[in-house]
Amino acid sequence: MVGKLKFSIVSTGKYVLPYMLSNFMSNNKGVDLMIAVTNKAQVIESLELNKVDFGMVSMLPKKLNIERVELMQNKLYLIAGKRGLNKARLTKKNIVEQSPLIYREMGSATRVAMEQFIIKNKFDVRKKIELTSNEAVKQAVIAGLGFSILPIIGLKNELMNKSAQIIPVKALPIITILWLFDHVKFGSVLHPYKQLVRHKA
Repeated sequence: MVGKLKFSIVSTGKYVLPYMLSNFMSNNKGVDLMIAVTNKAQVIESLELNKVDFGMVSMLPKKLNIERVELMQNKLYLIAGKRGLNKARLTKKNIVEQSPLIYREMGSATRVAMEQFIIKNKFDVRKKIELTSNEAVKQAVIAGLGFSILPIIGLKNELMNKSAQIIPVKALPIITILWLFDHVKFGSVLHPYKQLVRHKA
């Protein structure tokens, strides 16, 4: 089997997709792989313009005619770094309202989920920091710049070594679904891979 396999995925997907592809790529040496890690809006745009074969997001597009495969739950928690918590004794409400909150950029599904949580719980957020990837947000939280709501899938090591910790909040975690989807016709490379994904899912 030969050809190119192109993915556009959200930040959370980078913790999932390489493991899904490992066996397929090992068994298909003639397939070239390209993975672009970006935000939800750019993933959808790439699919709309037929720049990629598959997208991976946690919030499905409403306007595209797509085929989708449900992969896994994506759980988001309020996260603090060790340094951030040492700076002040704050209640859970004050953490959200009085401490800097670190956001993803516009177009990110993580940002949308975070904003919906804040609106639903009527928090008055005054201080904001904006960064353009979950990894950048995570490092800023660990450094003590602020707090954020992040997918737990990318925090395993940090939670184990206690450089980051979950702040228990009644309305959390936010649970979304990580989806693999496409809306184009499959070539010789794509069809076998999609069948493999459906079988695993």
